[in-house]
Amino acid sequence: MNQKNNLVKNASFLMIAAMISKMIGLLYKSPLSNIIGSLGMGYTSLAQNAYMILLMIASFSIPQAVSKLISERIALKDYRNAHKFFKGAMIYAMVVGGAVALFCLFGAGLIIPKNQKDAILALQILAPTIFLSGILGVFRGYFQAYRNMMPTSISQILEQVFNAAVSLIAAWGFINVFADGSENSVAKWGAAGSTVGTGAGVVAALIFMLLVYGVNRGKIMHRVNRDHRHQEESYKEIFRVIVLVVSPIILSAFVYNVNAYINGYLFSDILGKRGGDAAQIGILYAEYATYFMTIINIPLTLSSTAPTSMIPEVSALYATGDIEATRACIDQTVQLSMVVSAPCAMGLAVLAQPIVFLLYGNSTGLAANLLILGSFSILLNGMSNISNGVLQAIGQQRIPVITAAIALIVDIIVVVILLFTTNLGVYALLIAMVIYSVVVCVLNDLAMKKYLQYKNPWKQGYLYPILASIPMGIVAGCICYGLNIFVKSNFICLIVSIPIAAVVYLFAYLIISKPSESELRRIPGGSYLVRIAEKLPFWQNI
Repeated sequence: MNQKNNLVKNASFLMIAAMISKMIGLLYKSPLSNIIGSLGMGYTSLAQNAYMILLMIASFSIPQAVSKLISERIALKDYRNAHKFFKGAMIYAMVVGGAVALFCLFGAGLIIPKNQKDAILALQILAPTIFLSGILGVFRGYFQAYRNMMPTSISQILEQVFNAAVSLIAAWGFINVFADGSENSVAKWGAAGSTVGTGAGVVAALIFMLLVYGVNRGKIMHRVNRDHRHQEESYKEIFRVIVLVVSPIILSAFVYNVNAYINGYLFSDILGKRGGDAAQIGILYAEYATYFMTIINIPLTLSSTAPTSMIPEVSALYATGDIEATRACIDQTVQLSMVVSAPCAMGLAVLAQPIVFLLYGNSTGLAANLLILGSFSILLNGMSNISNGVLQAIGQQRIPVITAAIALIVDIIVVVILLFTTNLGVYALLIAMVIYSVVVCVLNDLAMKKYLQYKNPWKQGYLYPILASIPMGIVAGCICYGLNIFVKSNFICLIVSIPIAAVVYLFAYLIISKPSESELRRIPGGSYLVRIAEKLPFWQNI
């Protein structure tokens, strides 16, 4: 609990954990797809989208909200009330999570498209997971408030490991025990079995966090018992603050992410009304929601680790009135996020086809086309995640809600018009996703300028990483596709081209950005980058 307050270190922990977790999630989807088929993956995606909406209402933003509330009190050394807020947040999460879990169990049919009823069972199985996720979120937020990201990082890895293993075993088991052999039956029971793994992952992560809290409880209570300077707040006041702070953050996350569920619902419903076959609609949606989004969510998750680490930092700095340091922290977060996002976006665009066909051999190729066209949305989502986190951290929780609501209205209008008037299919969802992110970025940026007089570091934060990713993309494409002429293996071509491309990006970034030693150290793995840069004749330590 005495870990040094270090944004880069915390972001690095979360980034490594996110990379491992997402790679596990990416890899197990391929054998899962072989077990339950494309239709089963479509049902899984529909259930997971609905689950995410319910999870957002119950607990999705609990870690950020808890870390904000508690970090503000820790900054003032108010340990007694910090711990009391932890207990209050736990009660809140259990009550709200329990109510939403019951709705998921008994009302699943209300939020699944009428022509995709076989996805209902998969959603109902996720009901207990919603309740447990709220408790897990409170523990994660509590340790994040103390700038200790290690428990969250390890728990995320454990969660994904158990999720992957149990999903595959349960999907296979459900199909063999309950399915009658038809495509629809295999898809229905396979999807249901796959969602069992989600619950198993949350249980494993929660057990780990309980153990971590048990180990640290003595130190925590020692600080609480020594704090006699602050008047203890009543639970009535605590719950009032929790509702006032948590509710807008959860509402913001709900509005910000509900577009995925709404788009999926509209896609199935509108194409069904236009005469589309239900099974074919499910397969097409799997190409977008399962294959394309699973791949693109890896860099999105990596770039979001910096904003997650930033929230308690910015909250604490803003609470003490240090606006200059607050802006500097935001700049650092932007750089952390974009240094990762830019090369990921370029790499996925250039290597889309070999990546998709390596991971999902039964893909029609549609996911690869979506990846080529939509990879740049990684940058937009990274920008919107940072601005949302900043506004929440400085107490302007209502603004992300408003901007997300405006963007959602635009998104729905675009999806409806394109699906009814064109034959774009899932490309309509991609276009709407990009437009949504642009609206959020523009409106949030205006708000940050108003409340913090903040100016985006366009050159250092955005332009340099993008320029450095261009030669990286050229090299990656030439090596991968050139080698494929002689070696007909996507795996070999990718495993050779990606490390070389990463080295090219590093050199290009050093040449273009000319970062000082202090700037390099702000990047995850910065000490190693400094050692490399010191051996290069063109790098000058400023």
